[in-house]
Amino acid sequence: MHILVTRVDAIGDVVLALPICGYIKESFPGARVSILARKYTKPVVDASDSVDNFIDYEEIFAMPYHERVAFIKQFKFDAILHLITQPDLNNLAKDAGIPIRIGTISRPYHWLKCNRLVWLRRKQSDDHEALLHFRLLRPLGIKTVPEKLWQYYQLNHFAELPKEFSSLLNTDKFTIILHPKSNGNALEWDLKRFSELIALLDPEVYRIFITGSEKERIELKSWVESLPPHVVDLMGKLPLDQLISFIRKTDGLLAASTGPMHLAAATGINTLGLFPKNRPKHAGRWGPIGPKVGYIQTKTEDLDSISAWDVFRKIKQWKKIRDTKSVSN
Repeated sequence: MHILVTRVDAIGDVVLALPICGYIKESFPGARVSILARKYTKPVVDASDSVDNFIDYEEIFAMPYHERVAFIKQFKFDAILHLITQPDLNNLAKDAGIPIRIGTISRPYHWLKCNRLVWLRRKQSDDHEALLHFRLLRPLGIKTVPEKLWQYYQLNHFAELPKEFSSLLNTDKFTIILHPKSNGNALEWDLKRFSELIALLDPEVYRIFITGSEKERIELKSWVESLPPHVVDLMGKLPLDQLISFIRKTDGLLAASTGPMHLAAATGINTLGLFPKNRPKHAGRWGPIGPKVGYIQTKTEDLDSISAWDVFRKIKQWKKIRDTKSVSN
């Protein structure tokens, strides 16, 4: 059996698609799972044993339509799970002759092109995004959901870190990443609050890293320059594969609802997410899933009511994950 999973949005969405992929492989021994996703998320898939093959969404949709259909046909997929609902993917699956096409009743364009429909309205659900995925397995006879979803991330392949970055982790201090931005995908904690938190984190105890994209580095240039000299600016310096490796070797990460937050949870480090109460952005829907995770959820529709002390009290409870020697392994 060969199953295609679609998730052509952001990094965090692809991370949260990994558990269903791993569970499919466990439920159907010998099954293969491919994922159709955007090119920039490929390092996430490459790190995981839950997926056998990555298909580049931008690459195939740059092809003439008949070539696109022929490309998908060659994989001889037995089923497709539309984790992300888009008309273009819906049409492609039908025209490529995938026998089992699983979609949702809430999308009228699935009525004609999908032949297995599941009741699912994401925006009105309080269930976690990763759990909602599992509803699409019911037409395949899988009606159970594993208790520890994080066991199915299966992130086992990591890029080697250049020495200039790995050496930063060669310390007995508690290493913590602050990821202030979200590429516009989530509500963000005020930069003033991050500065207040940094002032609370004793530099004799904590080594602090700031991460983000090159675009965010430019946007936050003046703020980063205002930070104390012991804070290490890594914004725009780590490609995604190396960022995953770096996150994995730190002790903790703080962020709003972002891809790096989900990556931190998936690698098993201490992870704290910041969320508003409103649906569908609340922690119940998008909170981190992992063995060492937590979140702070406001009673408002923004993050302004979360103080630096609120976050600091959570971080103080974290335990250092590894000693200095294990970082270099």
